[in-house]
Amino acid sequence: MDAEDLYDAHSRERLVAEPPKRVDAPVRTPFERDRARLVHAAAFRRLAAKTQVVGPETDDFVRNRLTHSLEVAQVARDLSRALGSQPDIAETAALAHDLGHPPFGHNGERALAELSEPCGGFEGNAQTLRLLTRLEAKTTGADGRSVGLNLTRATLDACTKYPWPRDPANPKFGVYDDDLPVFDWLRAGAPDGRLCLEAQVMDLADDVAYSVHDVEDGIVAGKIELTTMDRAAVWSTVRSWYLPSVTDDELEDVLAGLQGQGSWPTRAYDGSRGSLAALKNLTSDLIGRFCGAVQAATFAAGAGPFIRYQADLVVPERTRLEIAVLKGIAAHYVMQTQDRLDLMVRQRELIAELVAVLLDRGETALEPSLRGDWRDAADDQARLRVVVDQVASLTDVSALTWHTRLCRGAP
Repeated sequence: MDAEDLYDAHSRERLVAEPPKRVDAPVRTPFERDRARLVHAAAFRRLAAKTQVVGPETDDFVRNRLTHSLEVAQVARDLSRALGSQPDIAETAALAHDLGHPPFGHNGERALAELSEPCGGFEGNAQTLRLLTRLEAKTTGADGRSVGLNLTRATLDACTKYPWPRDPANPKFGVYDDDLPVFDWLRAGAPDGRLCLEAQVMDLADDVAYSVHDVEDGIVAGKIELTTMDRAAVWSTVRSWYLPSVTDDELEDVLAGLQGQGSWPTRAYDGSRGSLAALKNLTSDLIGRFCGAVQAATFAAGAGPFIRYQADLVVPERTRLEIAVLKGIAAHYVMQTQDRLDLMVRQRELIAELVAVLLDRGETALEPSLRGDWRDAADDQARLRVVVDQVASLTDVSALTWHTRLCRGAP
């Protein structure tokens, strides 16, 4: 059976029904249309100027949120196709997974989370849902209000990495309180708190790409040298950031397994074409290693079909440890450097100053697309949410530009 035929009418439904396309228009499946809408969204284009790990203005080679999302999408599509699920769903979820990230990456996310506490907090994944179902302009409902890109239920569900509302005990959540109606619609029939198979594929693809490519960027930037790592320091970072209970012996064993990969470097990176080629071979081999292990474990766990809630992705514990080791290497050598920590302080200050001045100036300081939301806001909390939507939409560069114009009085 074709993967497309595995998804029923419930999975293909849109919040607002749409008439059939013209008979002379190209024939596309509902999930292909979802992908096209995402690629043409303004929020997707903005990812090109948002930080992944190293700021996008620092080097032409390093990844930004857009290039990262494209790489995650490639991994997700390949794995989804190998499992026999609909690859357009997993690819669209992967392309969308970072839409809600504000300027300055996770640092900006933490700053907005603190500032938006009075209106229900901020979380990049909840902001992604808000963009897809409200803030992006494509379709309106019978009441004239935007329903965002009006994606199918299956695609929206695949974009939902944390399918639950905010809980004070858990900093990760996938929906703000005022977006609960559309969340309830897209989760109709889904088990509470469970990710659909396509969301699990997206999440793993993000982990794989993030772990491998951040190390690659760190090597090219001269911050990481795999042949001379301070392993004790890296293991400490792995424990403090990711796996508190893992032992040095376990991590040494995992590293030895990775070093057994034929393309693991035995000589220092020197920036030559040969070194670049060897580095690309390493990243390709690692992605294949991780995805191959997951595919084999998932097939071994059941007969499928591997779609929605009929199966789960199986990630072997060894693979989780290998990914965590790579994440720890990048975290130690790139994310914890003093110059980066100093910059992060200033970035959080800039975000706070922007929020304050926008709250003070109100409607006229906002982009036209958000001014109606400000006028419709019933109280200070609702107005704060509109300001947070505005700041979260900015790129790294535009946040600096807005700050200069609004907070320093530049013309």
